[in-house]
Amino acid sequence: MFFPDAPLSRRQMLARAGTGLGLVGLAATLAQDASAFARESGGAGAVGGLGGLPHHPPKAKAVIHLFMNGGLSHVDSFDPKPELTKYDGKSLPIELRTERKTGAAFASQYKFKQYGESGLPVSEMFPHVGEHADDLCLLRGMHADVPNHEPSLMLMNTGDGRLARPAFGSWLTYGLGSENYNLPGYIVLCPDGYPTAGAANWRSGFLPGVHAGTHMNPRHTEVEKLVEHVRPRLGPREQEAQLELLRAMNAEHAARAAATAGADAKLEARIQSFETAYRMQGSASEAFDLSKEPQEVRDLYGLDDKTTALHGRMCLLARRLVERGVRCVQLYHGQGQPWDHHDDIVPRHMELARQCDKPHAALLTDLKRLGLLDETLVMCGGEFGRTPVVELPKPGSNAGKVNGRDHNHHGFTVWMAGGGVKGGHVHGATDEFGFAAVEGRTHVHDLHATMLHLMGVDHERLTYRHAGRDFRLTDVHGRVVEEILA
Repeated sequence: MFFPDAPLSRRQMLARAGTGLGLVGLAATLAQDASAFARESGGAGAVGGLGGLPHHPPKAKAVIHLFMNGGLSHVDSFDPKPELTKYDGKSLPIELRTERKTGAAFASQYKFKQYGESGLPVSEMFPHVGEHADDLCLLRGMHADVPNHEPSLMLMNTGDGRLARPAFGSWLTYGLGSENYNLPGYIVLCPDGYPTAGAANWRSGFLPGVHAGTHMNPRHTEVEKLVEHVRPRLGPREQEAQLELLRAMNAEHAARAAATAGADAKLEARIQSFETAYRMQGSASEAFDLSKEPQEVRDLYGLDDKTTALHGRMCLLARRLVERGVRCVQLYHGQGQPWDHHDDIVPRHMELARQCDKPHAALLTDLKRLGLLDETLVMCGGEFGRTPVVELPKPGSNAGKVNGRDHNHHGFTVWMAGGGVKGGHVHGATDEFGFAAVEGRTHVHDLHATMLHLMGVDHERLTYRHAGRDFRLTDVHGRVVEEILA
């Protein structure tokens, strides 16, 4: 009987047991680290990413997505409709299918004002954002597929409303890599819980797991609670000694493996991951520590005001993250669907707007002050809009009131700023009542194609082979909205 002169390693055991079938499981585990190795090795693009990207000179290096999950009403915020006021309380001469039973026209209860040299109209819900009108690009011809939250959030985030697909941020880090391998390339900030559809909104799907969004709860103000295990238990010298021992053991193991089977990049990625975690302890502590910001910045974001403190903290974190090379940051207004106002759209829409209006304006001001707005694409909107007609009472659907709006995927508005889009510009329009997009119709696939284009990526060429076919974020759809490009 043969006895080896050294114990079998896990890898050797898996290779010999069951005619090597155990390696299938190991390969699946190591596959998640392949991209991490590419980043550590200084791959194409910034840090990691695919060879040959970007496809063309990019306008933007990072994306900040301000998600008003639940469905911000466009006719109460960025798409005023005088005709709706004329028909208030009367039946409209048009009819579109809604999710719930709706009734007569419901005029906006919020006043609009023109801002800036461009004269863009913005409602009284967003006076601070209105001051940035000449930086805003309003896409008023947006439309989606269905009037339901879960598929519409999935569509906005992943390009597919039914199946779990890689998120937009995952596609970005897969294609372009990150500019800071000490921090995750895709970070998601959502306080107190998850939005509708949960983590499916930021999963990496069939892309390597390293590209999934990293969720954090910005309700925590202490870095130790915001980022788990960010503070090492050992002192610097002890931790360095431990890491050096681990590095030596791993190097010896890698040398033995290379002598028999050749160098294995996936195995090397696992080895490097320990050092990446070590570096993150220093970088994350500094990136998420807002105490270093001067008082004038705290005042700008409203961090000392109970109304704006939470959302202001999220926006300031987003600025600090993109400043340090994070590729994509998403800010959800809250768990679930906070903007879903089937009742009491006044005052509930205003209450939420007061929480985020000043922080959103502060983000734009701060990015511009630091010279980052031109290279950072900021987008704000919900998964759909709301109807220009009132929702009728129905048990189980609302509180029995007649002062709210139903979901509306036929037409809605998102705004963008920086990152190569035209400022003080309106693209597209809904009909005279705000029910459906009729001009400059922009589907979510078109939005994604345009955002990728601004990042230097051709949406038709960024693909991943899976299940026998090439997948892309926009599937077989999407066109770049050239009209909004600066």
